[in-house]
Amino acid sequence: MRVSMLVLVVATLPLTAAAAVKPCEELKAEIQARLDAKGVKGASLEVVAKDDTATPGVVVGSCEGGTKKIVYSRK
Repeated sequence: MRVSMLVLVVATLPLTAAAAVKPCEELKAEIQARLDAKGVKGASLEVVAKDDTATPGVVVGSCEGGTKKIVYSRK
C-alpha cells in the first residue's frame, strides 16, 4: 500500500511542477473567459510582479512559477 501511494505521489510531481509554471497571458485568458461566461462586465485583469502592492484589486491567480500574480479589479 505504501509503495503504491509513493508511486502515485512521485508520478504526479511533474504535473504539479508543470502547472506551477503556467505563462501569465495563458492564465489571464482562462480567467477572462470564465468572467465572460458568467457575464461579468467592467472587469479588469492585470499581470503584476508578485511583490507589487500598489495595484488595487484582488489577486485571482499566480503564474510563471509564482513570480507574478493576476489582479482583478472593477473599472
